[in-house]
Parts: sequence; C-alpha cells; structure tokens
Amino acid sequence: MVIKTEITEMLGIKHPIIAAPMGPFYTTKLTIAVSEAGGLGVLSHITLNNTVSLTEIKESMKYVVEYTDKPFGLNIRTAKLQPDAIKLCRQIPRFIMNNPKIKEQCNYIITSAGSPKLLNNKYFETLKNNTNLKHFHVIPSLELAKNVLKYGVDGVVATGHEGGGHQSYENTSTLVLLQQIRTELPELPVIASGGYATGEGLASALAMGAGAISMGTRLIASEECEFHENYKNIVQNSTISDTKLVTGVFGPARVWNNNYAHNHTSVSNKTEKRAEETSMEIVREGVVKLEKAYKGNINDGIVLLGQSCGLVNKIDRVANIINSIVDDAEDCLKIAYNMINLERGLIKNV
Repeated sequence: MVIKTEITEMLGIKHPIIAAPMGPFYTTKLTIAVSEAGGLGVLSHITLNNTVSLTEIKESMKYVVEYTDKPFGLNIRTAKLQPDAIKLCRQIPRFIMNNPKIKEQCNYIITSAGSPKLLNNKYFETLKNNTNLKHFHVIPSLELAKNVLKYGVDGVVATGHEGGGHQSYENTSTLVLLQQIRTELPELPVIASGGYATGEGLASALAMGAGAISMGTRLIASEECEFHENYKNIVQNSTISDTKLVTGVFGPARVWNNNYAHNHTSVSNKTEKRAEETSMEIVREGVVKLEKAYKGNINDGIVLLGQSCGLVNKIDRVANIINSIVDDAEDCLKIAYNMINLERGLIKNV
C-alpha cells in the first residue's frame, strides 16, 4: 500500500516522511538517501568550517541532482544572528531559477529559527510563480502558526519540545500543538515534528490530520548520514531521559546530557536570551561546539538530540528505516479503521 496525503501530493513524494533540517551540518548524502527512499530529503543550512554557506549550499544542490532525480528540499535559518540569511533568501532563488534540473527537483524550502518574511522578495516570488516550490516555516506554537500566514507560507512544520535542536520558550508538546493547529487552522497543511521515529508515531500524526512527519534524530542513526559514528551511537544507545534543554545559539536547545550540557542551563525567558544576542561571538562559539560533536567529540561538543532517541535501537540504511516506519504505520491505521467498523458491525477487509 501507499499512504497518500495532502503533503505527499503537494511535494510529489511517495511516503509522508521528511528529513528535518540539521544545520549547520552537511546532510547531502542523507538528503539523497531519503529522497531515493521515497521521502523528502532536506539540505541543511551549512555553516561549518567557517565556510561561505552560499557556496556550500549551491554545491550541495548540484551534488543532489547528480545522484537522484527525486524531489528534495532546502533549509534556510532566518534568525537575527544568522549573518547570511538575507543573502541566501535573495540569491538561492536566483540560483535555482538558473539551474533547470535543480529548479525541477527542489520543491520545498523550509525557513526556521526566525521569520519567514525574509523570503518575501521579488526573486523568491518569481521562483514560486514559475515552479511547484512550496514554502513551509517551523512553528512551535499556535500563535506563531497564525502569525506566519500573513507571509504567504504554504504550510507549517509544527515542532514540539520533544524534538532535538533549538526549541521555543512555549514548552509545548507536539501532541498538544498539533491538536491546537488542527482545531484552529483546519485548512492549513501541517507537517508534524518532534518525537517521531516509528510507524506508530507516523500513524498517530496522520490520524490527527498532519500530512507528514519530519524526522531528525532517527535519520542521524542511518548508514548514509554524514555525522560521525560516535554521534550515531549516542542516538541508538540513549534513553529519553538522556536529553536536556540548555541555552542554545538561537534560544533553548535540546541536547544530549554530556559535559557541555552539565555546564549549561536554559535561560529563563525570551528577554534574558535576547539580551545575550548582541554579539556574533555567541554564534561562532556555538558553531565550534556543534562542529566538535559532528566530528566525534561527543563529550565537549553540543550534541543536538531529540527524545525520540529512546525509540531508536540500531543504525540502519535509510531505505530500511523509511520502509519499516511506513509498513508499521499502515498496520496501525488498518487496526484503527477496523475499530470503527467493529463499532458499526461492518468489518471489511482492508
């Protein structure tokens, strides 16, 4: 069977599974693997090794279309402390427009960590008018979901505090957030993110009205992922209680509870955090520590990790991960369907 949803139809993908953005890390090979497996691979907003991210992202996009003919996406972090955000939002659309193969395959841009309004420019408007590209934005609250609609986004990625990486101050679970959005904004296309790693999770999100799930932590523990083996082993050997919310570059961040986490606590409120956001030194220091973890120094680096690590028990190929999740989700949805029929006395074979 194939699970078709509003999101799979919108993005032209086989399975309702999307790779979560994992900036500032390289995820080129992972993107190819996810897209080849029928999901949607997503390139990260690369800022490692003091690279010029525009150049790196362009090269990554060229590499992706060389090794897959499937759709893929791209993340742009639009935070105030992201120095290249404005440049990317203006130059990436022009780059895509001038590269026919990339223009055909890159059908999803997800903005995060800031405002989607940076993409409200003539270059992106031209791109959207000439392609099937969709713009989604990461939101951690119902209030922000309503707010981003005025910027013309095509949908949102509803991310709860279970997820790895940067979080909001709302401290709302994906379960509650998804219900809020479906109740208040029932027509809004939604991708559920934060805590997903199994077929049961996918089935529950679909049953609640999401069109797909976004996974980060689960896909780190894959053979194709570029992360260091030490990082991957943390994912498969950690429990839910091994993660912690601490001060991050762009706000609270869920990380693995290592030496770095022991020496950092989460700031208490937005005002306190914004008072810190006066120097690029915060970003530079954060990226250095993220890079340490990415390259294998899991004790002193920042190891971004979601609570779904407690659901992962092995490193596997991306295709096996996605196929297993989809198969299990189908079984769960069949059982749920039969529960309705049992109540009505109308059992059918599905």
